[in-house]
Amino acid sequence: MTELEIKKSNAAVLVVEDDVLVRMPIAAYLRRCGYRVIEAAGSSEALTVLNQLDLPVDVVLTDVELESGTGGFAVAKWVHENRPRTKIILAGTPRRAAEQAGELCAKGPHLKKPYDHALVETEIRNLLAVRQKLDPCETKLPSRT
Repeated sequence: MTELEIKKSNAAVLVVEDDVLVRMPIAAYLRRCGYRVIEAAGSSEALTVLNQLDLPVDVVLTDVELESGTGGFAVAKWVHENRPRTKIILAGTPRRAAEQAGELCAKGPHLKKPYDHALVETEIRNLLAVRQKLDPCETKLPSRT
């Protein structure tokens, strides 16, 4: 996607990653894809953002192996219990860690790190498309032109 193809979107993605060298490139890529991106360096920052109910978050992309705070699984569980309409994508290097998240994301998505940026964006687009089918008044997806 070129800079000329960037379109504005109402969809907001919270990227929770404690490794700045991982977080910044995926956040920049998602912004170029047209998403509003909020970055959190750990679970504490993520929960601070998520507790602001006037700040819409459509998708949370979180590393399951956060070193700071309570960890990615705790963030995902909190989202599942407190913001049930918010979609969750869990990512981690060991496949086993992502598989353990089955109760939170029974049908996935589970992603491996390092991120394939295009795959992350595709997963976000798919989650939002399913939600939009269920409720047509939901957040519009970025256009892909």
